[in-house]
Amino acid sequence: MSDNKKQTRTLEGRVISNKMDKTVTVLIERQEQHPLIGKIIRRSTKLHAQDDLGANEGDLVRIAECRPLSKTKHHRVVEIITRAAV
Repeated sequence: MSDNKKQTRTLEGRVISNKMDKTVTVLIERQEQHPLIGKIIRRSTKLHAQDDLGANEGDLVRIAECRPLSKTKHHRVVEIITRAAV
């Protein structure tokens, strides 16, 4: 039989703020087609994520969905893909 592990949803985005304690704000950008016009438009979402790896502003990170950690925090940083150029 197949194993019943739940697939966790992962996203990639750029850290735009690390001013909070153990929390980063990640900007997720995506491109989608406008339903009527057909033009490609950019949409973005800001998410708060638990950061135990020490991500800084400008880093490209991968975040995964997890249980609610606070009122606004439902993701955690899984890995830092690229560090920001200082």
